[in-house]
Amino acid sequence: MKFETKKQKLASYSHFAKRMGKYTLFALTLISFSVGIGTVGYHYFDHISWLDSFYMASMILTGMGPVSEMTTDAAKWFSSFYALYSGVAFLSITAVFFAPIIHRLLHILHIEDEENEEE
Repeated sequence: MKFETKKQKLASYSHFAKRMGKYTLFALTLISFSVGIGTVGYHYFDHISWLDSFYMASMILTGMGPVSEMTTDAAKWFSSFYALYSGVAFLSITAVFFAPIIHRLLHILHIEDEENEEE
């Protein structure tokens, strides 16, 4: 998952599409892992249904906030640490997904600058 350097030509569209596919798959894997941790944790610590656990984990991970009150101390501890983890995970996953797009845009801008300097 290496990007081209500033001295290399812009990657072809097909190469860019493959790169986006890899980064999207990696981001989806991270999302699945994160939602899985939350779902299992909420089900185990607060003894709520699998569907409600998934719903709660999804809402926390996306930053929307909790949808039900935690009833046990263990559930409150888990919910607190999962919320902290989710804040970092959401930003990191977003960065992973958008990295190829931003790199390509910056690379295009850099190529245009070099072409103008040569004239």
